[in-house]
Amino acid sequence: MPYDAELVAELNLLNHFNVGTTQEGIKVHHSAAPHMIEAAKRLFDKDLITQEDGGYLTDLGHDAAEHSQSLILILTTPVQLDTTS
Repeated sequence: MPYDAELVAELNLLNHFNVGTTQEGIKVHHSAAPHMIEAAKRLFDKDLITQEDGGYLTDLGHDAAEHSQSLILILTTPVQLDTTS
């Protein structure tokens, strides 16, 4: 299943959360890009965040954000080639 624009927006929004703490949330302001406002609503509908405009991660949202952030790290880390052999 390829990532469509809506899924990419949701992943990007999840990447804004600090997964190192449960005491920090985000706010998607009404002046944000429409695709980000809609992404927040979809994440709320999927029970990943506590408010339609952001809030905090739910337990499921925390897991999703950790996976999303791990994936972006894996995909953006340069490959280290072993040149010693």
